[in-house]
Amino acid sequence: MYYLLCTMFLLVGTLTQHGLWSSGASDKNKAMVQQLQRYGVIKSTKVAEVMETIDRGLFVPPGGSPYFDSPMAIGYNATISAPHMHAACLELLEDHLQPGMRALDVGSGTGYLTACFALMVGPEGRVVGVEHIPELVASSTENIKKSAAGPQLSDGSLGIHIADGREGWPELAPYDCIHVGAAAPQIPEALIEQLKPGGRMVIPVGTVFQELKVVDKKLDGTVTVRDETSVRYVPLTSKDAQLQSN
Repeated sequence: MYYLLCTMFLLVGTLTQHGLWSSGASDKNKAMVQQLQRYGVIKSTKVAEVMETIDRGLFVPPGGSPYFDSPMAIGYNATISAPHMHAACLELLEDHLQPGMRALDVGSGTGYLTACFALMVGPEGRVVGVEHIPELVASSTENIKKSAAGPQLSDGSLGIHIADGREGWPELAPYDCIHVGAAAPQIPEALIEQLKPGGRMVIPVGTVFQELKVVDKKLDGTVTVRDETSVRYVPLTSKDAQLQSN
């Protein structure tokens, strides 16, 4: 259990107090990762390496504070999750992001976590990001091109597609790893079907109250679900509903 909400408040309060992570202070991606390690959010050496390599600053819109531990608006009623949530999801999924594996990022947004996945599975693997806002697909593609994952866009091992994430991306299923970056009222059956036996999905579920759920599909096809922590995400919904939400 990561106790993510408590960790977030601890990080924000402590780091702001000492001037290490406030707006206009340290803008160094490496310093962000080191602080997440110091406070026990990042335990894996591999996760730390990947988050140091993929600069979050390339994925936050101008005027934002990319290294502050908070979700940030990216337009179209969407957000980029806080760094501690990205770190936690990478830790939960690390064993299913080994070289050569396949990963699906639902609601890929700015492309940040999609790029992290790509570095972890390498060019011999495949990573698919799906996002139903065309403008975010276009901007996330440009973000990734500027990052260390850019070559994987060119070689075809990483792709971002316009699609309804609730339906996944069946063309490249099954996936060793599925990450969902918005809260579903219930776990979409299509995503369970596209999860490979032995694979894992991390998905926030709920409306008013949300839990980050870890979904494991055993080799015999049976599925187990457990709650990891309480969270707060934007809803996983249709494009029209998202654009009309307040």
